[in-house]
Amino acid sequence: MRQRPQLRPWVSLLLRVALALVLIGIALAGHWFDRDGLRDNVDGKISFVDVLYFTTVTVTTVGFGDIVPVTDQARLFDTFIVTPIRLFVWLIFLGTAYDFVLKRTWERYRMRGIQRTLHDHVVVAGFNDSGMEAVRELIVRGLDPARIVVVDEDAAALACAVDMGATTLEGDATRNAVLEAARIEQAECLIVAAGRDDTAILVVLTARRLAPDVPISVIIRADDNEPLARQAGANVVINPASFAGLLLAGSTRGPHIADYMTDLAAHDGQVALKERAVTAGEVGHPLTAITTGIGLRIYRGGQAICFGDPATAALQAGDIVVEVVKRA
Repeated sequence: MRQRPQLRPWVSLLLRVALALVLIGIALAGHWFDRDGLRDNVDGKISFVDVLYFTTVTVTTVGFGDIVPVTDQARLFDTFIVTPIRLFVWLIFLGTAYDFVLKRTWERYRMRGIQRTLHDHVVVAGFNDSGMEAVRELIVRGLDPARIVVVDEDAAALACAVDMGATTLEGDATRNAVLEAARIEQAECLIVAAGRDDTAILVVLTARRLAPDVPISVIIRADDNEPLARQAGANVVINPASFAGLLLAGSTRGPHIADYMTDLAAHDGQVALKERAVTAGEVGHPLTAITTGIGLRIYRGGQAICFGDPATAALQAGDIVVEVVKRA
């Protein structure tokens, strides 16, 4: 389990500095109270400045030999107290350098490397229940998890996405810089599962401005907001409540209707919906004559035309066919 760090970076830095000072203070107090066990090879006198100097040099290095412990008690103190303190102080310094310098430099370098390889990937804005299910379904359907970029502000949610193998980006998907970092303009598609309709619509607006041609699918929970999402640039608007209502209403017409609709949507169903362009060999033939599946409708000039309509009697170049196919 992972949680967002509770301390701000500067507070963490101050705590580390304070811990180092406390450890040095312990060594300083021990040397001062046992200063008779030290010998100054320069003037033969041990002052507080000498103790401070000896403690600092001993904690940070192995000493220069100008001041040395001469009694067994002083040597044991240096061996069993000062030496561990030296190690702890160095670990604090090295850990701080790694967290605040090396780690961030490495993460920036790693992020640039990942960004260079992002192309034809799927960006998922929001990793709530809907976003997680979308990612899981994409992976089950054979999409390489490395080609999925999850954008969210919740570090715990991103940790779950990392466990699933996805690439993650912590940030607000409504911001231009965040979507640009996710290489939205080179993405295959964008899935918006923001949790709130206003946030989802704002994400769509931002993405459409940056990537005019990228297909965008968005989850909208209020019927009144569906037209707004389409005006913002969404290609597909999904209302979970409405879809659930369709399944429930369909189940009243027969016990197997909802089961078949679920079968169409699930990755492990016997049949699946497929969308494709009309082939050259199909031009001029009716929709019912296609051999790859059962034709349900065509899209011509952005208009949906259902099977049985006279317009489906002769397919035209540029038509988009939606068909039911048997899963392999």
